[in-house]
This record gives sequence, structure tokens and C-alpha cells, in this order.
Amino acid sequence: MRVFDTHLHIVDPRFPLVPNQGYLPEPFTVDDYRARVTTDGGAVVSGSFQAYDQTYLIDALQRLGPTFVGVAQVPPEITDEEVLRLEAAGVRAFRANFTRGTAPTDLLDLARRFEELASWHLEVYADTRDLPPLPGVQLVIDHLGGPEAALPTTLRLVEQGAHVKATRFGASDHDVAKTLREIAATNPAALIFGTDLPGTRAPRPFEPRDLELVLECAGERALWDNAAAVYLRDGPRDTAG
Repeated sequence: MRVFDTHLHIVDPRFPLVPNQGYLPEPFTVDDYRARVTTDGGAVVSGSFQAYDQTYLIDALQRLGPTFVGVAQVPPEITDEEVLRLEAAGVRAFRANFTRGTAPTDLLDLARRFEELASWHLEVYADTRDLPPLPGVQLVIDHLGGPEAALPTTLRLVEQGAHVKATRFGASDHDVAKTLREIAATNPAALIFGTDLPGTRAPRPFEPRDLELVLECAGERALWDNAAAVYLRDGPRDTAG
């Protein structure tokens, strides 16, 4: 059984970190990740505490290998040349963090620009009820879409083609099994698994039972196939050179 981890953080103290809401995480390096879980690929997601630094991300992707990709936080004024440089390094999406107050205001324009330029999709950490209209945007929603009260909105977005990360159960107020089944029933291709390691700020970090629950509720496709269609649509990235 292959596993693609759609949501992991690498916290390497060799690279810049910026407190967000007074918080700085403990180190969690590539070696720490490899020691914690065995996965066949994944997406390294930039956290609020990494601001717009990409040096850690490029380093992590080089060390993790061609089935790992990046999800970057980027400033709205980023140049086309920098976007293409990040795409060549393995970045496949950009992130808007509504929960930590770092989402750009011109999100729709950015999403359309980045998709046209580099085929990046948009990932959001948000209560889905707070999202602006994003017509035509390829959307990935973090952490079950926020609180359980937002589930009807999340399911409407799933009907429109959004993917939802089955992540961060230890910080969720959902009836997780029920929510997973509802998302999978709405669109079997929508649900994608992630560990959210190291579980920054979560009362309980990832445990193997979380993966087992996703498998039980949504089947093997939620562990690899659904995510590979989003993140590895052209196959493993080229690491030559």
C-alpha cells in the first residue's frame, strides 16, 4: 500500500524562522520525519513561522527525493522568474493561511496567475465559510476545512472539484469518521491523506490510527491515487542537475 503524505512541515533551524502569534516550533528535520513515518511521497507545506523563506523548502525537497513536492507561501509581488524557479525546484502549489492571518487580499488574481504561469494550485488553511469566491480555481483545503460547522460549505466546494486534506484530527471538533465518509461519498477523488507532522500547536499529533481511519472510511485511493493526481500529475519531479 502506497502512502502520499499531503501535509508535512520541515522545521530546520539552519534556516530562518519567524514567530507567528508568538509561536516558534521545535526543530523537525528531514531526518526526524524519516524516523517518524515511512511514506512513498509527500508535500512539504510552508508554515506561518517560515514566512516567505524558500531556502528551507528547496533544501528539504532535494533531500527527500523526486516524489516529494513543495507548497510555498509567496509574496503577492513575487516575479514570474521566481515562480518558475520554484516550480523547477519542485513547488507545485501556493498556500493562503487565513487561520494565521497571512492570506493575501488579491487571492483570486494570484491563483489565476500562478496556475497559468506554473500550473500551481491553491491550498488554503481556513474555515471554508470565510473563503472568498474562487471560481475556476483548483483548490485544496487543509485540515477538513476548519470546524465541523463549516462542513456543509466544504462539501459544496467538494462538489465543485475541491480536494480536502484528511489531516490534524487531534485538533479537530469533527466526528472524523463521519466527515471522512461524507467527503468520500460526495466525491471519491476528493479526500487526500496527510500526517501534519510534527503537529505544531495540535493537542495531539499524528498517530498511525489516523491513517487506518482514512483507509477504513475512504479506501486506499485516499492514501495515494487521489493525491498523486494533484501533486504528481506529470510523474515524479526531475531532480537532475
